[in-house]
Amino acid sequence: MKTFDLVVLGSGPGGYIAAIRASQLGKKVAIVEMDKMGGVCLNRGCIPTKAVLKSAHSVHELQDMKDLGINITINGLDGAQAVKRATGISDRISKGVTFLMKKNNIEVISGFGKIKSATTVEVKSASGVEIVTFKNLIVATGAHYKTFPGLEHDGKRLIGAWEAVKMETLPKSIGIIGAGAIGVEFAYFWNAFGVEVHIFELQSHLLPIEDDDSSIEVEKAYKKYGIKMSLGIEGVRAVNNGNDVSIYAKIEGKEVEHKFEMGLIAVGMTGNIDNIGLESVGIKTERGFISVTPMYQTNVPNIYAIGDVSGPPLLAHAASHEGVTAAEHLSGLHPHAIDKMNIPGCTYCQPQVASVGYTERELKAQGIEYKVGKLPFVANGKAVASNEKDGFVKTLMGKHGEMLGAHIVGTQATEMIHEYALFKTMEGIDEEIFATVHPHPTLGEWLGEAVLASKGRALNY
Repeated sequence: MKTFDLVVLGSGPGGYIAAIRASQLGKKVAIVEMDKMGGVCLNRGCIPTKAVLKSAHSVHELQDMKDLGINITINGLDGAQAVKRATGISDRISKGVTFLMKKNNIEVISGFGKIKSATTVEVKSASGVEIVTFKNLIVATGAHYKTFPGLEHDGKRLIGAWEAVKMETLPKSIGIIGAGAIGVEFAYFWNAFGVEVHIFELQSHLLPIEDDDSSIEVEKAYKKYGIKMSLGIEGVRAVNNGNDVSIYAKIEGKEVEHKFEMGLIAVGMTGNIDNIGLESVGIKTERGFISVTPMYQTNVPNIYAIGDVSGPPLLAHAASHEGVTAAEHLSGLHPHAIDKMNIPGCTYCQPQVASVGYTERELKAQGIEYKVGKLPFVANGKAVASNEKDGFVKTLMGKHGEMLGAHIVGTQATEMIHEYALFKTMEGIDEEIFATVHPHPTLGEWLGEAVLASKGRALNY
């Protein structure tokens, strides 16, 4: 029987980072994984989707080349090649995680892990059953699709994101139910590769958790691309007819049928908490996720839970940070609790969307005083020169000069949000951004200028 200071269930971006940090702190660590190293993020989520979105963005860039004095004809679009490239990238990065395990002296145990007691895990694999003993355990088992009556995945014509990212033969038409990041990103890819796309959403905007201005900006772009949208519908259900799919959308009390070759159901996720032995030690769950403290401890003190299985925000970078927090805490350190309002969110369609902190809608609902600074990229010299004029930078500043929220829409939004995330984490005030010299000409100089705009001090707009 093998014994470890720490066993980690799951090798996603939370699990493998937690394992590495614990090993750095002198712990003897094992990680249990039933599939490929890297979890959903590297193999079926973050990485392969960004690869196919790069292909989609390249299509649009080539279509705009004439304005730059470059005449190009696109002879064909090969969706299968785009997906194969994405799969190859995932495989390569997954092997990189395996290398990191060896580098950090972490033992990888292949198989399905199930908690048997507060100090043991049973690992089942093709070669048999193994019992592993631990002092501490981190559950990092991730999440899976949510289903609702009338919105069930069948993996054939009604698919989820994991099937979508592996789909080499693209349909002629597809209906997407859910306008969160997953639905919006796949809509962008498929549309660029010639698929007829129609998005259905119960809320009144795409990306409903984002600031309304950000959502509206993406909607403008999607209309231009020819993506159809049914927003603010009262209800929706999907049926696999065998040869096609019917999506029924209820609008003003009347149900309207829309037919497509396939349907993508992207209506949320729930934690992988079933059949992993939580009940054997009495670990508490709530609304489909494991309940944790600010240090990611469960109600069983030597067992922690991180990443998607511990609840929102279901983001890879949040999971990684949570993994570090848990590893440090179980090692006797005193890490800072994570402020979820300082965790950025990113959507990788074009224009990209990135945000941190409150939306304007949330501030109004809570009666918090704020000032808006908003600058469009069409007034930014680098954006105009680079033909990247869509979008804006928007800041929501408090009465003491603190940043309450920030929202960026544009071609490089996800690469620009870092400054604002750091600024919020450091509890900075506007005067510190005013004193920071931003290089010119850049898209990033709008980060400083948007804060100036909130004080009525914008210099270039």
